[in-house]
Amino acid sequence: MSSEQQEQVDQEPHGARRTQLAHTTESGWRRFWNRGGWWKALLVIAVYYGLYQLAGWLIGLAFGGLIDKHDFFANGLSTFIAVGAPIVVGSILLIVFALSLGWLKELFGPQPIRGSWWMWIGVGVVVLFNVLRFVSADYPGWDAGAVVAVLISGLFIGFAEEVLTRGFAVNLLRRGGYGERSVMLLSSLLFAAMHSGNIFSGQSPLAVGFTVVYTFAFGLVMYTALRVTGNLIWPILLHASTDPSLFLLTGGVDATGGSLHPGPLAGVAGLGNIVVMIVALIPLIFVRGRVDREAAYGLTPPPVKLSAEK
Repeated sequence: MSSEQQEQVDQEPHGARRTQLAHTTESGWRRFWNRGGWWKALLVIAVYYGLYQLAGWLIGLAFGGLIDKHDFFANGLSTFIAVGAPIVVGSILLIVFALSLGWLKELFGPQPIRGSWWMWIGVGVVVLFNVLRFVSADYPGWDAGAVVAVLISGLFIGFAEEVLTRGFAVNLLRRGGYGERSVMLLSSLLFAAMHSGNIFSGQSPLAVGFTVVYTFAFGLVMYTALRVTGNLIWPILLHASTDPSLFLLTGGVDATGGSLHPGPLAGVAGLGNIVVMIVALIPLIFVRGRVDREAAYGLTPPPVKLSAEK
């Protein structure tokens, strides 16, 4: 910084001076992402999804012989290679990306806007049905190693998908100046869009359509969990317990599509997805607010476009 620039900065208010100094020292890479925007959130999701699919393809080429093609969940090794290994690679890529931006501490720090009491409803529903699914699973019908692999894989699924959508996407949208209703809707739509790719794995359009609707609703609920708990770690843990509970209750990939000997509460547990979609209507109605970009990120508000007078 030249002496003239330094003199100009010294004459500015403290907040503006801090922002000016930060902008003059950050790299072009960080400057690009720090401004945020919906299309940058979309770009992050698209690039991640492509790299995740590439990782799965390469892992399949190298270790595909160890995967049971009739039932991915036949044993621990098959489960981890088919389900866990690609998402582990994805998690590492997200950590590297966060470190390159200097956002890792920010993503896992306190939220710049907190939630309301009613947001606990969605959290409670997810916890309740996850517990019901876990206690209803037919564990004797599972390989013990597969159960461990499912739990480990679920932890990485929760980490990667929440860091990607409730972490990066939410952060980029807030930095782009969007209100919290738009942040919630757009980040949940991006989360749901990722799961539309299941159609390329052979799922029927009807099943994929239901998955997209459910994941959009689940994204809304996870957004409320982020707000009301105030930290990204809690949506990660909620998500990390959701996928394994679903896997264990349905019994993996088999002819029946479910556990052979489920527990007595399995019928109730099976209603979890429907209840989540109903509960997701609450944030659609009540979410409000906007993050102060200057206070949270040192960014000035986006310019307001005024229509010409007639």
